[in-house]
Amino acid sequence: MSDTPLIPARPAPRHPGGPAARVRAWARRHLFDGWASTLATLTLLAAAAWALPPLFDQALLHAVWRADLDACQAARGSGACWGVITEKHRLIVFGRYPLEEQWRPALATAGLFVLLVASGVRRCWHRGLVLAWGLGLAGFFVLMGGGLAGLAPVPTDRWGGLPLTLMLSTLSIALAFPLAVLVALGRRSRMPAIRTLCGLYVELVRGVPLISVLFMASFLFPLFLPAGTSPDVLLRVLAGISLFAAAYLAETVRAGLQAIPRGQAEAAASVGLGWWATQRLVVLPQALATVVPGLLNSFISIFKDSSLITIVSLYELTGSLGLALNGDPVWRPFLIEGYVFITLIYFVICAAMSRYSLWVEQQLARSQVR
Repeated sequence: MSDTPLIPARPAPRHPGGPAARVRAWARRHLFDGWASTLATLTLLAAAAWALPPLFDQALLHAVWRADLDACQAARGSGACWGVITEKHRLIVFGRYPLEEQWRPALATAGLFVLLVASGVRRCWHRGLVLAWGLGLAGFFVLMGGGLAGLAPVPTDRWGGLPLTLMLSTLSIALAFPLAVLVALGRRSRMPAIRTLCGLYVELVRGVPLISVLFMASFLFPLFLPAGTSPDVLLRVLAGISLFAAAYLAETVRAGLQAIPRGQAEAAASVGLGWWATQRLVVLPQALATVVPGLLNSFISIFKDSSLITIVSLYELTGSLGLALNGDPVWRPFLIEGYVFITLIYFVICAAMSRYSLWVEQQLARSQVR
């Protein structure tokens, strides 16, 4: 053995200076990293210093918070009228749902939110979650539609607001994602017929806007059915959004499949795995992990695109706002405050989805390091 003495162990390095030093280091790295970054930061700070004080003054200091029409009219031009939200929030959030029964969509929406949050928590990822989703969706439709357990029936054309937006987005994603995976696999199939059909479906759907798909599903599709038979408009809209979203998701999934080296499938085949087992256990998990940001972008887009269903007389959150204020000439001048309100709702939900995407990416990066 060598007589050279070993270097004694040293403690792990620590960030010097405590929290203040960490903040300075973060600002130097993200805000003042070079002259271009410094110039952009100073420009944005100057713009904020110019725009924020009058905005703060109008939105908060001189704003009217109570549902007082005279006070809102007196404050026009100098302060916002948040009293319109106090006056119209139930119609905005729940649409044309009967006023005396609005506890039902409130309870149904709360249950759906709980299921969505539980689906994002790793501790809840077990078979019981599938059962909970089945019971939760059944409870949602029972509460919204009624006709059971002594609940008064409410037709689907009276559903609206946040419950309709959340339900359509959730079910569209749940229906579109499995179809997208199958279409993506079909586009990489060695069978020409399957590959051509899947490619034709994707190109046809991506070649038209969603609004035309909704129009066809709502007005043209019933013309091809026997007289007297027409599915509910909500089912037709759900099918249209799901098929449209599946085409875009399929291309995202296909990009992930193309990123996986051929050697992964060859290694799976060498240990005796069949084609379906190889895709399910080896290829698809890696492919989906590669395209997590693209998938979440598509999910957010589906959530926001649900606002287009207003053209078929289903009043989701944006349509309910127009129904609440455009039809009331007294409160119509304060439409901007209503749009700010629903913008905050959209922002909170989309920001939560974005943060969850970042968390999933961090977990995947940690698993790859291991």
